[in-house]
Amino acid sequence: MGYRSAIVGVGQTHHRARRHDVNGIELINEAVTRALEDAELTMKDIDAIIVGNMDHFENINYVDMWSVDGCGGYMKPVMKVTTGGTTGASVAIAGYHHVASGVFDTVLAIGWEKNSESDTTGAIITCSDPVWDRFSYSGAIPSLATEASAYMAAYGVTMKDAARVTVRDRKHGSLNPYSHLQKPMTIEECMESPLLAYPIRLSDVCPRTDGAAAVIFANEKKAGKLCSKPAWIWATSVGHEAGYFADIDFTKIPSLERATREAYKLARIKEPFKEFDVIEMYEPYSYAGLKWIEAMGLCGPGEAPRLLWDGATDLGGEMPINPSGSTLCTNCIGATAMLRVAEVALQLQGKAGARQVPDAKVGMATGFGGCFWSDVVILGTEPR
Repeated sequence: MGYRSAIVGVGQTHHRARRHDVNGIELINEAVTRALEDAELTMKDIDAIIVGNMDHFENINYVDMWSVDGCGGYMKPVMKVTTGGTTGASVAIAGYHHVASGVFDTVLAIGWEKNSESDTTGAIITCSDPVWDRFSYSGAIPSLATEASAYMAAYGVTMKDAARVTVRDRKHGSLNPYSHLQKPMTIEECMESPLLAYPIRLSDVCPRTDGAAAVIFANEKKAGKLCSKPAWIWATSVGHEAGYFADIDFTKIPSLERATREAYKLARIKEPFKEFDVIEMYEPYSYAGLKWIEAMGLCGPGEAPRLLWDGATDLGGEMPINPSGSTLCTNCIGATAMLRVAEVALQLQGKAGARQVPDAKVGMATGFGGCFWSDVVILGTEPR
């Protein structure tokens, strides 16, 4: 049987389109320093480090080696994890399991990215099969447009429904001092936004962000001593989809369905809409805020627009989603899903400031990337 593990410290940078004032090492160090300060620890208290980013986007490798001056890994075990858009969540899950296994007492998990120095589209295009995939997977936006079109056709969802997701997250992002995009948008502004690839408009997609995030995991013997209100990990799960993009059923996202159902079972969650107080989901574009919450079992197929328009997923609603503004406001790819885990931890610890969900006790974070790969982490204020 594994050990219980909790998040006892959270740190993140102020996220921007370009952080020319720092290099990668310095960017990482900002998040690490803030996480250590939050937990009132020093690097002497950290047993091991997990770090990750989308290294092939920036044509760099071995971040586990060259970032030592920034991450504090001198003479400590350091592991690199890189899994596409899910990297941040995968780093967090790896950090959790290194503690829960009993191998280490405390682990520092770091996700980061300098998108201003990368070629995201070039990397995504060349990862797909040139014969079978590239016609529909010529970059992130065309592939997501394919998914959105299939979902709209299946359930009669409209572009205006997707705009409602953007309006929600932009409003939430305006409350988050760390967010990259902090300007709210109206439905009208979204509908007038330039069309990129039908049905996706510019307002539907996430920005490209420079930033980093770090969380500190501690085992049950130390967590209560280090933190007055630890955010305990209840369950983690990972789901994968087909190796060829052309084989994916774009009316569904089976990887997220499988990952959430497994995590619910492990965490003993029976009615997710009623039992979760807050959810931070990896949401690379607005249509994910509709289709993917259906896959998570928060409502039935085609019912997501009603929840959005009714305000159920807004701050103050029955089931607040993305009070941080999520990926639609900040997308430092290697840190994006890490931020989802970090933001849920802040909510459970009551440290989320203006974006705080009152009395949040149970939350979920998700990650997305690769071949429609999904990660899930469930957290609570009490150990389970």
